[in-house]
Amino acid sequence: MTETTHTQTPPPEAGRPRSPEFRLVVDALRGLRQDLFKGAFAYRPLPRMGVDGPITRRLPGRLREYAPWTPHAVVVAAGMVALLANGATFADNRMTQLVCGGLVLIPVLLTLVRPVVAFWLSLWATAITSTVGDSWSMWPWLPGSFISHLVVLTVVAIRTRPRTAAWMWLLTGLYGFWSVTVLGGSHYDSNAAPMMVVSALILLAVTVRHTRREARQEVSAQQTVTAAERSRRTLLEERTTIARELHDVVAHHMSVVAIQAEAAPYRVENPPPELEKAFVTIRENAVAALAELRRVLGVVRAEDYEAPDAPQPTLADLEGLLANVREAGLDVDRVVTGATRELPQGVELSAYRIVQEALSNTLRHAPGASARVEIGYVLGGLGLRIVNAPPPAPALIKPSPGAGHGITGMRERVSMLNGEMTAGPAADGGYEVTVFLPVPVADSTIEGGA
Repeated sequence: MTETTHTQTPPPEAGRPRSPEFRLVVDALRGLRQDLFKGAFAYRPLPRMGVDGPITRRLPGRLREYAPWTPHAVVVAAGMVALLANGATFADNRMTQLVCGGLVLIPVLLTLVRPVVAFWLSLWATAITSTVGDSWSMWPWLPGSFISHLVVLTVVAIRTRPRTAAWMWLLTGLYGFWSVTVLGGSHYDSNAAPMMVVSALILLAVTVRHTRREARQEVSAQQTVTAAERSRRTLLEERTTIARELHDVVAHHMSVVAIQAEAAPYRVENPPPELEKAFVTIRENAVAALAELRRVLGVVRAEDYEAPDAPQPTLADLEGLLANVREAGLDVDRVVTGATRELPQGVELSAYRIVQEALSNTLRHAPGASARVEIGYVLGGLGLRIVNAPPPAPALIKPSPGAGHGITGMRERVSMLNGEMTAGPAADGGYEVTVFLPVPVADSTIEGGA
């Protein structure tokens, strides 16, 4: 019998779970590589400024044409300030002044097209100018380099994200600490601390600006989503209301058809069997259609919905509606043109609801204004025009949170009837709603003679 001993080998080092501190360092180094090394030479030109602001809109034509280049001009002007400061430092040596001037100006100009490379070039140029310069009182940034590096940090921070700005500030601090401790022993003073304090304040302001802009964009996006959802919910509610009203209208007519078909044989003495059978078939089909209609359209009713006892309103009830709005303070007139006739109940109901909603909008959005309701009976349908005058004191009107939902409901009703509708400001500053609801002549005649 052979006994075999198996020795369990520990898992490889790479398979062991890492500590949170280790993962934090790895993520930080990965972020450094992504922000300041990966794609550092990418070409990213500074976009031009928009001219739709409250100030730029008031500029004259020539200035308005050059206004989009304002950010570029500001960066160039800051670079020229750094160049002048550098020229005062190297006033005794013309060649050194030219070389160091280029090292001061080029990083600032480079922020306009390649911002990340501009930061690295600024650190490199700082090291060269501090080595060439003979100022013993300012180390490691000479006056021109100090201004240039602050400008580079500011522009790059504005053009990138806050994490990149934090990495640039940290690397600037490490460079200043290394320069002071290793190479700055023979200098009288160091400006590394002022550089860190001033750059920290600038980058903090830029970070706050980034945060506010992102928050504003998020709020704007949320408001857009909320408005779209509110409009969608309003549209669904209006469609539900229309479906309920359609159910009531069609169910009423189908019930009348069924009752008349059942009573018709008793109105004729000794009717033939074929006639009795035809009326029975009509009644059965009407009852079946009514049951199917209730099954399909009745599902839109809420559980607590109760059918109204009063019949659905029509244009004949419009005078009562106008009396109600007059009591609410709206001065409204009605003008009817054409031969008044009875229209299909769906058209009458939709026309009544459109006038009702238009007058409600006038009360809500133009208090104190007068209104006019024009109803035109034409050969091919019904025309409506509801127009209100401008409010007497528009500055005192508070915005209504429900603006636009009534228009959505009116458009839905017009679309259901294959009509046309326009709504918008009138020429005198008021508001106008124009609707045309098509009604075939045959349908109007049958409906009127029923």
